[in-house]
Amino acid sequence: MTERARSFGAMAEAYERFRPGYPDELFVLVAEYAGRPVRTALEIGAGTGKATRLFAAHGVEVTATDPDAAMLAELRKNVPAGVRVEQGAFEELRVGEREFGLVYAAASLHWTEAAGRWERVAGLLEPGGVFASFGGPTVLADPEVAEAVRVARAPFLASDDVPPPDGSPVGQAMQWPGTELERSEWFGNVQQHVIERRLGVSAEEYVGHLSTVSAYLMLPVEQRREVFARIAEVLPERVAVDGEITVHLARRRDRA
Repeated sequence: MTERARSFGAMAEAYERFRPGYPDELFVLVAEYAGRPVRTALEIGAGTGKATRLFAAHGVEVTATDPDAAMLAELRKNVPAGVRVEQGAFEELRVGEREFGLVYAAASLHWTEAAGRWERVAGLLEPGGVFASFGGPTVLADPEVAEAVRVARAPFLASDDVPPPDGSPVGQAMQWPGTELERSEWFGNVQQHVIERRLGVSAEEYVGHLSTVSAYLMLPVEQRREVFARIAEVLPERVAVDGEITVHLARRRDRA
């Protein structure tokens, strides 16, 4: 786990407040792909439980894992009592002790180590089990506002994006982690879907969202305050943001 990956705990309450949840459409997409009832799931990097709540609400027995105690403390406030919560990084999970019908990661897979990633996921799935990864950036919908924010941010950060871990070009047809899944011997029937989503938020809420983004969290405190102040100055009272969710699905191959 990199320092950037471990930066979220300090902003756990803000993460819960400002990060959007996930729509029922996402669960329907995963369930239809599975083609059978999804009864058990392991969540990688559950954070404050935004996705946990979606799957638990549909009757899935979720085991939510995260390495950060502060994030899990926030999660416990917001998920049903039946959710099993375990502190630990993905790389620390014991393979072979339990098998799940679904393993999923909500905007967290890029923080896991590449070495052995897919063998480990496969080892956590029951035969025919499904892997799902989903998430995406929250982008200002108005190009003029987006440019004003870019200029305000530029002295501090060239970009606040997280680049694809495998170096695949942004914008190509199959995005990461689908690119890795297609190359993996452990998974087949790789699919990519996009759920369109536009949200309206206040300027304060948008800056609050930025306060949970790792690129800003890595800045020194004074620089962070300054960049947020400069961004707030160029924002209208309310902004429209595109928060499309890119979903990757794959099925564990049967292996002799």
